[in-house]
Amino acid sequence: MEKTHKSGFVNIVGNPNVGKSTFINSFAGKACTKTGNKPGVTKGKQWIRFNKELELLDTPGILWPKFDDQKVGLHIAMIGSINEDILDQNELAIKLLDYMMTNYNIELKDNYNDCGHMIFSNNQKTFQGGSGAGCSAAIMASEAGAKVLIATKLRPGDANTMMAEGGIQAADKPNDSPAQHYLDCYGGGHFDGKPELVYTLVNKAPSVIKWLNDLGVEFDKMEDGTMVTTHGGGTSRKRMHACKDYSGAEIMRTLRDEVLNRPDQITVVDFTAAVEIIKNDKGEACGAVLMNVETGELRIAKAKVVIIATGGAGRMHYQGFPTSNHYGATADGLVMAYRAGAKLLYQDSLQYHPTGAAYPSQILGKLVTEKVRSLGAKLINKNGEVYIHPLETRDVNASGIIREVREGRGVENGVQTAVWLDTPMIEMIHGEGTILKSIPAMYNMFIKYGIDIRKEPILVYPTLHYQNGGVEINATCHSDVANLLVAGEASGGVHGTNRLMGNSLLDVVVFGREAGIEAGKMFKNISLTDTNKLTLKHVKDFEAERDKAGIKGDVVSPKVFPTYYHGNPEFEGKAIPGASK
Repeated sequence: MEKTHKSGFVNIVGNPNVGKSTFINSFAGKACTKTGNKPGVTKGKQWIRFNKELELLDTPGILWPKFDDQKVGLHIAMIGSINEDILDQNELAIKLLDYMMTNYNIELKDNYNDCGHMIFSNNQKTFQGGSGAGCSAAIMASEAGAKVLIATKLRPGDANTMMAEGGIQAADKPNDSPAQHYLDCYGGGHFDGKPELVYTLVNKAPSVIKWLNDLGVEFDKMEDGTMVTTHGGGTSRKRMHACKDYSGAEIMRTLRDEVLNRPDQITVVDFTAAVEIIKNDKGEACGAVLMNVETGELRIAKAKVVIIATGGAGRMHYQGFPTSNHYGATADGLVMAYRAGAKLLYQDSLQYHPTGAAYPSQILGKLVTEKVRSLGAKLINKNGEVYIHPLETRDVNASGIIREVREGRGVENGVQTAVWLDTPMIEMIHGEGTILKSIPAMYNMFIKYGIDIRKEPILVYPTLHYQNGGVEINATCHSDVANLLVAGEASGGVHGTNRLMGNSLLDVVVFGREAGIEAGKMFKNISLTDTNKLTLKHVKDFEAERDKAGIKGDVVSPKVFPTYYHGNPEFEGKAIPGASK
C-alpha cells in the first residue's frame, strides 16, 4: 500500500480499480445529494476530485485501503482529513467518518445497502451469531421495543443448535421438580457449575418448554396431548422432551422463522462474521467490526448492547478428534470477548460425546444421539461384553470407550477403532417400527451406506461435541465487560465441567431469552457512543501483552472457518484433523 502525506493530510492510495463504479454510484452519489456537489468536481474543498484512475488528488481525502493478502480489495471510501500518521485502518476509517458526518451533514442510514462500502449501522443491540441463543435473544429484545441486528457468518440456523438431536430437559412432570433437575445438573457437572446459573437453568426450563410449544415447536406427544419424556445420561427422572431425533433442527426452525417474521424489528446480515468487539473511551462494548466472508469488506456496527452467541469450538479439532459440530464452530466469540477484557471459565473443559459415528469414513464424527441408548441400545466391545451402563454421564461413557480401544478390546474397521452400539436391541425391547418412529434421522444417516440399524449394530467412538467452558457470565448473562452479554455455548459456568444430555438446547433458549430480556431493559438507558470515541485500543493492548509474555506466532484469530486439505496432493502424508488414519 502506498502512503502519501500532503498538506498535513494522510492520503492512502490502494487499489483504485476494484469497485470504482459502485463507489461513485452508491456512496459518492448519496453524499453529493446531501452536499449539492457532483463526483469529480471540487467545490470549496467540500468534496473529492478524482482522476481517471480514481486515485486521490487533493484534500479532503479519500481512504481507499487494500489488504495485500486478499485478491479483492477492502473498499472503504470516506471524506475527511487527519493530521497524524497512519493508524490502524479501522481507527482511521472511524475518524474520517466522524469528520465527514460533522462537516458535511451526511446522514448515515441504518440499512446496510444505503451506506456504500464502509458501512456504519446504528443499532440498539447487535447480536453475533444466528444460533438458538442469538435468535432467542433477538426475539425477546424486540419484544421490549429494541431494533436488533443479527450478524451471522453463515446463515441464520447454521449453528450447533441445528445439529442437536436427542432433546431438551425440563422438570414438568408430577414426579419431577426443578430441585431434582438441579441435583442432576450440578452433580453431573462435577459440582463445578455456578450455582446461580444452574438455578436459573432448571427453574426457567418448564416455562421455556411452554414458550417453544406456543411458538410452534412440534414436540413428541401422546394422543391426549401430554408430552413424551425419556431418560438421558445422568438423569434421575424422565424429563427429555424431543421432536423425534430432529429436536435441535425443529427448535432452530421455529426460532429462525420467528426472527424472520419480524423484519421491522430484527435485521439479519448473513455471511458476515464478527471479528472484533469495539469499545468506547469508557471501556464499554459499543459495537463490532464485521467482515463479509465472501468479499472481505469490513463493516462497522454501533450498538448500545452487544450479545455474543457464537457457539462452540468443535472445528478446532482439539486433540485431533473428529467433531459433530457445524462448520462455523471455531471459538471466535471467546477470542473476541477475551481480547475485549472478559474472563473465561473452564476453557480447558471440553465434552467428547461418547457415540460419534466411527464407520464409514463419510460420516466419521457425526453424532449418534444419546436417545439411541436411552431407547435400550448397549455399548459392546469386540468380545461381546456389555462393559458399562449405556446411560452413564457422557464423560464416563466416552472415557470407557477410549479405554476399551486402548486396551485392545476395540473393533478394527479401517477407519477408526471403535466399539459396537447394539441398535437392533431397540426393537427387541420396544417392538418393530420403533426406530423409524423415534430415531428416523439415525436410520437415514446409516442406510445411505447400506447399514440398516434395525438389523445390524453400528460402530461408535467419541467425537468432539461441546465446549463446557466459555466466557464467564452471571445470571443475567453479563460478562466482565460493560454492555457485553454472552449466551449459549459461548458462555461458561452453566454446566460446570461436564454437561448432561438435553441441557444444551435448554441452555441456549433459557439464557438466550435472559440475555434478550436484560438487553431490552438496558438499551433504554444507554446512548449510542459518538463515532469519534470508538476504539480498538484493547486489541493493541492485547498484542502488547502477548509480546511481553513472549508469545509468538502468526496465526490469524479469531478463526472464522476451519481449514481442511482432504484430497489435496500437496498435503498428502500430513496429519488431517478429524481422521485417525
